Amino acid sequence: MTDSRRGKSRLVADRRYPNKKAAASKPRKPAPKPRKAARPQKARGGILGFFTRIISWVLRFFLRLFLRAGVVVSLLLGGFVAYEYSTLPDLSDALDGRARGSVQLLDRDGLAFAWRGDQFGGVVTAQTVSPHLRNAVVATEDRRFYHHFGISPRGVASAVRINLSEGRGPLSGHGGSTITQQTAKLLCLGVAYDPNDWKNEAEYVADCRRGSLYRKGKEAVYALAMEIKYTKDEILSIYLNRAYMGGGAYGAAAAAERYFSKPASALTPQEGAMIAGLLTAPSSLAPTSNIERSQARAATVLRLMNEQGYLTDAETRATQDNPATLSDKAKTQTGGYFADWVMQSGPDFFTRDTTEDVIISTTLDQRIQKAAEEAIKTIFATKVREGSKAQAAIVVMSADGAVRGMVGGRQTNVSGVFNRATQAKRQTGSAFKPFVYATALELGYSPYDTVLDEPFCMNIPGSGQWCPDNYSNQHYGSVTLVDALARSLNIPAVKVSESVGRDLVRKVSEDFGIQSALTDTPALALGASEASLLEMTGAYAGILNGGSSVTPYGLRELRLVGEDQPLMGTGGGIGERVINEQAARQLIWMMEKVVSDGTGGRAALPDRQVAGKTGTSQAARDAWFIGFTADYVAGVWMGYDDNTPLAGVTGSGLPAEIWHEAMMRVHQGLPVTPLPMIAPEAPREVAQPQQQAPQPPTLQREERNGNVLENALNQLLRDILGGN
Repeated sequence: MTDSRRGKSRLVADRRYPNKKAAASKPRKPAPKPRKAARPQKARGGILGFFTRIISWVLRFFLRLFLRAGVVVSLLLGGFVAYEYSTLPDLSDALDGRARGSVQLLDRDGLAFAWRGDQFGGVVTAQTVSPHLRNAVVATEDRRFYHHFGISPRGVASAVRINLSEGRGPLSGHGGSTITQQTAKLLCLGVAYDPNDWKNEAEYVADCRRGSLYRKGKEAVYALAMEIKYTKDEILSIYLNRAYMGGGAYGAAAAAERYFSKPASALTPQEGAMIAGLLTAPSSLAPTSNIERSQARAATVLRLMNEQGYLTDAETRATQDNPATLSDKAKTQTGGYFADWVMQSGPDFFTRDTTEDVIISTTLDQRIQKAAEEAIKTIFATKVREGSKAQAAIVVMSADGAVRGMVGGRQTNVSGVFNRATQAKRQTGSAFKPFVYATALELGYSPYDTVLDEPFCMNIPGSGQWCPDNYSNQHYGSVTLVDALARSLNIPAVKVSESVGRDLVRKVSEDFGIQSALTDTPALALGASEASLLEMTGAYAGILNGGSSVTPYGLRELRLVGEDQPLMGTGGGIGERVINEQAARQLIWMMEKVVSDGTGGRAALPDRQVAGKTGTSQAARDAWFIGFTADYVAGVWMGYDDNTPLAGVTGSGLPAEIWHEAMMRVHQGLPVTPLPMIAPEAPREVAQPQQQAPQPPTLQREERNGNVLENALNQLLRDILGGN
């Protein structure tokens, strides 16, 4: 019988205990130490624990909130920056951002004497300007410019602290703006000037410079975008080209040329410091306005440059001891009133509103301009009481109307102010009388014809009886026309005017260039109408040139920079003949007697003939002297802006003295030339007129029996008073 378990292994139970030898051969793992039972943490109880848990929860909540909000704000900020980045102009377009072009005015010799508009001397870069200018700008405006990312939190915090300590609002006064932020403002945060959206450019600029919290935020975003778009030197280049630097100069190139007559690359440390110092207050610190103040500011800039390592101590001392000064060209700036007048006389699109760079050649003679300015200063310093508010104006021109000098007030080197030579309309007084006698001479009367100076009244319809009187309150009987003009007698002037025809007197004066409205009353002969000094001086120039009308002008030629052909020429000069030449020459002879024998004696020059006429308006509110030599015509007005009467001043006084002072300087070194005058024929015997029946006015003027003027005047009196 076969054993069924054969071939199968014996069933043996596992060894319960391992072999001691085997066990000894294997390293035994140390038994883990038993864990100590965690000590239960006692919960902080009571009110303190309650508030601790609440504060902890609130802090964790706001931490999570701020982290999430920070992520959202960062995404939004990144979006805004990306948008502004996409709108930024190319570098070439960002360098010259003027809304207007520049206007440079040249005198009669081709020398620049005034600038208007937005002066721009050409594109410069941070690498091409003088390193002294670049260092001065960085040291003054933003010492960490090359190290920040467009915004300086430290600078903003410092500015807020200073503003609060000085009693202002946190955003008023110091802004803490970096150069990048200032450049963003100069770019107006990407908003271009549109005349349809703004009243004027000034309103647009004011909006660009607003300092609201919203604008500050937008400015910061724009600055960040600029830091991404441009390099640091490119941002600085935009700033150096766009910043206003006083005196009408925009950009470093224009400022360097304006103040120092040199390119921006050639500026010394002193000059660079002076230009950099203008950036805080360009108008008040401009060296053309106050050189001492500008030099003091430049000394501060030089000290900052020293502190930041741009200048050594020795260099700083040397530069501060030898401050920058204006070039001779900048020092000789003159003719502000004249420049303003020329700008107004040209077309707006080439002067005040030009988008092009324009050069205007003018008639100004800087020597004559300086003579006119010094004459007013001299008389007011020596003959006018201190503190007087009286004003004066003077115009000097050639016989063809070319204006050589103009002063519109006691302040001289100014612009953009009220010009009393061109804008003030004042009563002319007796300065109008030459046009009355010009009419009479044109009709054939002689300077030796006589008129009766005696009490005289006229009945004026609607106004009643009017009785003019002489300034002296005296009467001189029968006087010649030349004596009546020399003594500035009122009654003879009225009689002559009414005799020859008031309408003709108005026509002659208007044809000579007086464009202001003239009164149609007998007081016309006494200068009751108003006119500007420029009009009156131009009308006298017509007398000097032989009787032809004159249009005063200052603009000779206008052209664009870089162009040879002018776009326009002069708009003035000699026009149509008004009176015949013989009448004009005889009138000059009569007006010469005003100076040599009459009321204008204080205007006389020691070495040459002078002709002219004094004038004092009603209640002495205006005093005039207008006269000429063979070379130049000059007119002087004096008065108060508010029409206050002058105390003890007439046209024969201070105005004649100002005229004398000016023309002494004007004629210095000029050869003596006699006046182009003609003496009349010897006086005729005048028969006493017989009483006669009334005749028409035209026949009175044509009749030449005896003294025609006397006959006509007597007939006129009979017609008025009803005599036989």
